Amino acid sequence: MFEILSLKNGIATVDGFFCDAINCGLRPDSEQGDLAFVRSDEVCNIAATYTTNRFCAAPIKHALKYGKSFEGNFVLINAKNANAMTGQKGIEDIEDILSHLPSDLNIVNPVMSSTGVIGYRLPKEKIIGGIEKLDFNAKNSDKAANAILTTDSFKKELCFRVKLENGDSFNIAAIAKGAGMINPAMATMLCFVTTDANVPKDDLQELLDGAVAESFNKISVDGDTSTNDTVLLMANGKSGVYDKEAFKVALQKILFELAMLILKDGEGSNKVVAFEVVGAKSDEEAQRAAVNLSNSLLVKTALFGQDPNWGRIASTIGASGIECDEEKLTIYYDDLVIYSSEFPELDSEREEKAYKIMQQESFKIKCDLGLGDGSYTAYGCDLSYEYVKINAEYRT
Repeated sequence: MFEILSLKNGIATVDGFFCDAINCGLRPDSEQGDLAFVRSDEVCNIAATYTTNRFCAAPIKHALKYGKSFEGNFVLINAKNANAMTGQKGIEDIEDILSHLPSDLNIVNPVMSSTGVIGYRLPKEKIIGGIEKLDFNAKNSDKAANAILTTDSFKKELCFRVKLENGDSFNIAAIAKGAGMINPAMATMLCFVTTDANVPKDDLQELLDGAVAESFNKISVDGDTSTNDTVLLMANGKSGVYDKEAFKVALQKILFELAMLILKDGEGSNKVVAFEVVGAKSDEEAQRAAVNLSNSLLVKTALFGQDPNWGRIASTIGASGIECDEEKLTIYYDDLVIYSSEFPELDSEREEKAYKIMQQESFKIKCDLGLGDGSYTAYGCDLSYEYVKINAEYRT
């Protein structure tokens, strides 16, 4: 048995980790940082997941030289410039920047992570100048969490203490960014997780892959996958404490809650919706239908308009290519039957109930295909006028 408690101060709470941020001139608003770091005073076991976009950005190409699972203790993060589609020069810029980190920090295998506009090389002089101003012994998770944001409207920062039955405990914390270009197939999203749990290297990648599959890889704001998506998990072992099941649950919890915050912050979004598909021929077919529902622009705009138009749900399932039968399909909004072969048309009473459900900030659309035991849940949000405005003006 174990207990998971919420703590304040994010990464700063985890033993041995330091973080801070400054504005080095990448962002015009000097009140908000644009260059952040996370470091450990001990070398960490590190696991990572990255975007599946074939045009992955230079920071990912640079980090992959260490492998997906490696040892290290430092990550430098910049906003406003993705350093993507910059070729070999983009990688060389990273190596030059990281070479200016202070030698007395005993940094091992440093990596860089970037978010922002694609197609421009990093302004090295500004970043190198910023490194000289960073306080590498600071514990300011709030500043770091705010500095990595782009179109986000709020910071995403969590910290938990896990207490085991014998009284031992460890901490796990994370900061993340993401609001648009979200379709993590490992979205634009970054997440940095730190823990003082003594996680064996052999467990770390397995647990991260599983937690990402149950969190970030189940959400969609707009169906687009970024060039820069990164989740980095750093474990320095300083607590000396480890319980695999407790760590697994805590890691899944922190990533899932961050994923829901990303959906809540989806550019201009007003509601978070779970798309649960059950009764499919297989889990794979259920996943395909659920993901298509979370990505559908017609479904998203109906959610924004609070229009209980089940036809868009049914049409998206049918277009997904999976096996389905309109005679066996049942669609629910929360617990309300919105469609079945027995009740194919909405009467005024059910339509009014459905409309009230859709006014909530979060609800579930459940689709029972009635064909088998396959099931899967994906998560999405509505699509508003604000999304178009934000992305039409992204570079300005």
